[in-house]
Amino acid sequence: MQIGIVGKPSSGKSTFFASATLIDVAIASYPFTTIEPNKGIGFVRVEDAGKYFGVVSNPRHGFLVNDDPKNPIRYVPVELIDVAGLVPGANEGKGLGNKFLNDLSQADALIHVVDASGSTDSEGKEVPEGSHDPIEDVKFLEEEIELWFLKIIENNWVKTARMQEKDFGKKVAQLATALAGVKILPYHIEKAMREMKVDEKLLGEWTREEKRLFAHKCRLWSKPILIAANKCDLPSGEKNVKRMKDAFPNVNIVACSAASELSLRKAAKMNILKYYPGQKDFQILGQITDKQKLGIETIKHNVLEKYGSTGVQECLDTAVFKLLKYFPVFPAGTKGLVDSSGRTLADCFLMPKDSKAIDFAYTLHTDMGDGFIRAIDVKTKQVIGRDHLLKSGDAIELVFKKP
Repeated sequence: MQIGIVGKPSSGKSTFFASATLIDVAIASYPFTTIEPNKGIGFVRVEDAGKYFGVVSNPRHGFLVNDDPKNPIRYVPVELIDVAGLVPGANEGKGLGNKFLNDLSQADALIHVVDASGSTDSEGKEVPEGSHDPIEDVKFLEEEIELWFLKIIENNWVKTARMQEKDFGKKVAQLATALAGVKILPYHIEKAMREMKVDEKLLGEWTREEKRLFAHKCRLWSKPILIAANKCDLPSGEKNVKRMKDAFPNVNIVACSAASELSLRKAAKMNILKYYPGQKDFQILGQITDKQKLGIETIKHNVLEKYGSTGVQECLDTAVFKLLKYFPVFPAGTKGLVDSSGRTLADCFLMPKDSKAIDFAYTLHTDMGDGFIRAIDVKTKQVIGRDHLLKSGDAIELVFKKP
């Protein structure tokens, strides 16, 4: 799974990426600060399975926050990619458009970082705060990605349409082959065609308007977008966050201050604060300067108390669990929860919606899938079959024939 961090130049997306990964990236208020894509690991929060067994987990990847033993929170890693800023006309190669779009081809979902304060224009150039409408930024980015999809579709259309294929399944397969490079899957295509009621229509008979609608629907399902309304702590930001939510009632929009999150996480790394991503408060651990105190109190007043968090962690959680509908599953054993390296409930895997026991087996290892015999729900001690649908928080033991 890969989450793309997108947006126009100087919207704060590199700051968002840095705050989520604590990777040092180039951050500056000029276009195309990010030339090469930055890849890193962020984390999403899940309820740890250890509490069901009365144990404290020791994750192999990620980390556990066990301040409240009744509600231990596990931070599970996900891959993030931050690429060059997108400007209007990117689908035609303007700015670094082609590079931007190609870098995002394998992303499963997108977090669009928008400058909610309106202090940068459509190309990322600095303007007086509040003078640019962030609603226009939301519209243009979605349009640029869909026009990019449309261009790929049309580039492959003549060859595909020439086959005069009537069978629906074969038409889906042909389009899936043409669009595999941008991770548009067969079920995205099938769903789009059925909703458009063109499943009986020859591909050569589609109008450009139908192709445009097809591109929109494929984008909607293959690259769902969440809006990180960044710089919400600035005076015009708060007002614009509300305007954006009113303008796009069906879009996930999260008020966000990436700069605040980055400051808190850096302070926590230096042991100045006790703070974990997504928390609505922090604890000062020792002596701090007056300047440091003023900075963190400003964040507390303008961001944490007003919005409940900086929004960065909420963006990641929402993208993975609400947009993509993934859920956590833990490998476990009925005779013990400790692995060969001595770690308790060492692993947690994020599984796609409607995953079955056999899918989980293949996720762990090909040999486990090929040799699958049965699985056991460790919480209930019930034996489950290969087609048993898993649910969030399951702890599963696999029984398989070794090769």
